[in-house]
Amino acid sequence: LPEAKANPQQLDNDVIEIAISADGEYAVNGRLLADNELPTLMRALREAVGGDTRKHLVINADSDAHHQAVVRAMDAAGQSGLVHLSITTRNPDETR
Repeated sequence: LPEAKANPQQLDNDVIEIAISADGEYAVNGRLLADNELPTLMRALREAVGGDTRKHLVINADSDAHHQAVVRAMDAAGQSGLVHLSITTRNPDETR
């Protein structure tokens, strides 16, 4: 089988994470956003993408997050040109 030959630093630079809290707050690559509005999320994604829409986006939502918060994140991703997307959930009692 083929083996991946990338160092962890390189992989981290190729992945963008949107974390969504149970309250619907967003953090992009660990940075909490000022509000949960689409334009704010779009600005943060554009900055994280840096023009490279080949990056992989991981949406990591708390299991108690509202569906609309996840849909808003997916909308922002699509408008930012990101097409490689994964969605994960996190139970409130899980630690990172």
